[in-house]
Amino acid sequence: MPTIKATASNIRKAAAALKAGGVVAFPTETVYGLGADGLDPRACARIFEIKGRPRFDPLILHECSAARGRRLFARVPAAAGKLMRKFWPGPLTLVLPKSKAVPDIVTSGLKTVAVRVPSGRHALALIRAAGRPVAAPSANRFGRLSPVTAAHVARQLGDGPDIILDGGKTPIGVESTIITFEGGRPVLLRPGGLPLEEIERVAGPAAAPAGRGKKPLAPGCLKKHYAPQARLKIVDPGAAPKPSRKAAYLAFSRRPAGRWAAVKVLSRKGDLREAAANLFKALHRLEGSGAALIYAEKVPPHGLGRAIMDRLRRAAA
Repeated sequence: MPTIKATASNIRKAAAALKAGGVVAFPTETVYGLGADGLDPRACARIFEIKGRPRFDPLILHECSAARGRRLFARVPAAAGKLMRKFWPGPLTLVLPKSKAVPDIVTSGLKTVAVRVPSGRHALALIRAAGRPVAAPSANRFGRLSPVTAAHVARQLGDGPDIILDGGKTPIGVESTIITFEGGRPVLLRPGGLPLEEIERVAGPAAAPAGRGKKPLAPGCLKKHYAPQARLKIVDPGAAPKPSRKAAYLAFSRRPAGRWAAVKVLSRKGDLREAAANLFKALHRLEGSGAALIYAEKVPPHGLGRAIMDRLRRAAA
């Protein structure tokens, strides 16, 4: 499992591995993905095996242009087309009826498929060179902290991927926002790197998802997810519990008083974009402190704060 820099020649090497049925970890603008040829069921099966991912949890297909992304859908509502034109490439995933070309293993047997066009230059170059849609969930063990560096991938997945492309730390730091449509209205399935407020300005007010069965419509929608090995507990800002050398603390903007096993501050300026970009890296650091418990402060639940709180709640579930 070589970790190699995401140079032009190494991206071509990784694309060749994908075309041969291999699995490649690569950086996007959100987090690192674990990619395989999205039209090759055997290659996609390796993603589930490497991650320890249950087969009922669908994958996201990544394409290099909106035109190519549209081909993976059987039909596209007008409002979804507006979102594609405005936010692709970018951290937005759309869940719509799938075309016949999409294998059932990608959708976990659902009639819909999740598709996005990433804006990360390394990801786009890899997809273009492969010439195929790339199926890619986050490059971590199932349910664990998402990776925002190549080192995070290597630590969790070991020699599972054939290649890990190292493109440095991912800039957004949380996964894509996932939207579907019901009755022509957008429905938020997972908050992420594109704030819901921006989506609603283009597609109109979002509706609450209708009641679902146990099978998720999209990745990252299970109750327990994105979790460190240590137990995580959410607390109100300014209401830190008694300091303990056996506990770590994740603060939003102000460092708590007292001696802790470790402390990380997401954004000293109180900036939610900076906080989101630092979230998983900070949790990886706190997990590495050996603390048995991590206290995590609530952040304002708007903009990217909605995505941060979603990840913390699932980690604490």
